[in-house]
Amino acid sequence: MPYLHHVQTSIVQTIKRTTMQRRNFILNAALSLGALSLEDQRLFAAGPAGRRRAGQAEDPWKMRPLRRDVGIFTEKGGTIAWLVSKKGIVVVDAEFPEQAGHLIGELKKQSDQPFELLINTHHHGDHTAGNIAFKGLVKDVAAHGNSLANQQRVAVAQKTEDKQLYPNITYTDGWNYRIGHEHIRAYYFGPGHTNGDSIIHFQHANVAHMGDLMFNRRWAFIDRSAGASISNWIVALDKAIHTFDSGTLFVFGHAFDPEKVTGGKEDLKAMQNYLTQLQAFANQAFHAGRSKEDFVKEKAIPGVTEWQGDGIERGLQAAYEEVAASQVP
Repeated sequence: MPYLHHVQTSIVQTIKRTTMQRRNFILNAALSLGALSLEDQRLFAAGPAGRRRAGQAEDPWKMRPLRRDVGIFTEKGGTIAWLVSKKGIVVVDAEFPEQAGHLIGELKKQSDQPFELLINTHHHGDHTAGNIAFKGLVKDVAAHGNSLANQQRVAVAQKTEDKQLYPNITYTDGWNYRIGHEHIRAYYFGPGHTNGDSIIHFQHANVAHMGDLMFNRRWAFIDRSAGASISNWIVALDKAIHTFDSGTLFVFGHAFDPEKVTGGKEDLKAMQNYLTQLQAFANQAFHAGRSKEDFVKEKAIPGVTEWQGDGIERGLQAAYEEVAASQVP
């Protein structure tokens, strides 16, 4: 009997110990799951397929609302501005065909209104190559007359005429367009980055797309083959500073920091100072007898500390050539 009692006692203790271990396991598992984020819990429940979906890359483009139905799209190329109104959609610049397709898809998610207007700030391919994606979709395409001429000239030279959607509306000094509550005005202040640069102002939202008249803290491309003028670019920026008010939000064609493609008047003044210093530096070098080949080897511009990236030599060359050309009788 004592032996039987001992066996019974051992069995009871084993059962209790096993039960306690099971309870601890369940408790620890619950605590571990509770420590996971809600997203981790969802993926944990979804199994391997759910985890694979989470590992997929994010879309390479960004849609950012700004003000009063106006926003921007960035992916590859010059910054795009868009307006989604109850009367239709307006787009400023188009990047490249693939990127324009991404933009169109995103805007169609927001509205079933038609694409009423596409505006090009100037002709360069990273702003107009995507025009073709709007073919048969947008009612009108607008740009400065010089922008259209440049686009056609480049397309003929590159044998890409079949890949173009040219503006059917052109203007000289400026142009106005109204859609719903928004009044859009195009300004032309003369040559700058090219000879066909427009500033597009959404007046109700007070958002002004500067196109490539603004390279925010990034060495600018100065396209002398398309009539660029550093001297007048400085003047054009001054006119923009005095035309728009202190509340205007500016959209920049490019920026060294891709997150900083919008800003205020202080950024325009900084760009103006950079161009002024560049011009003065080239003027000094030319009159000191330095050759263009020697000058473009410079790695910095006196008085310019914030601008960076690749391409300083292109600006130095353009500035030197402009100074040299101005000395010809």
